[in-house]
Amino acid sequence: MGVEENNAGTVTTDAAGTTDTVTDTAEAVVAEEMTTLAAGTVVYPIAPGYRVNVRRGPGTQYGIVRTLPYGMSVPVYCQKPGERVTGPYGTSNIWDNIANGQFVSDAYVHTGSDGYIAPRCD
Repeated sequence: MGVEENNAGTVTTDAAGTTDTVTDTAEAVVAEEMTTLAAGTVVYPIAPGYRVNVRRGPGTQYGIVRTLPYGMSVPVYCQKPGERVTGPYGTSNIWDNIANGQFVSDAYVHTGSDGYIAPRCD
């Protein structure tokens, strides 16, 4: 098995000679996640004109996992109280869990509500 870095991303080759290319861009990761959502999963748009940081927890003190591109929509699996943030949709202490260990401030997500729209995260 080998691993090679190139402009297209990371190319891995297994013992049988099969290759697989993984792109390293945040947009490609997001696009892949969006295409694998279960049918019927509701997604909510990020505020127009904003690239939103996705964090490891419910606050700006948590590390950035990635940055969502313009025009992105996200699922909200659960929500958790955290740091109070002001954004285009008001001021909120609600953080939306959009993937395992990935949170965005609800102040940047158009959920249509100022309160919880999903179960609280454990």
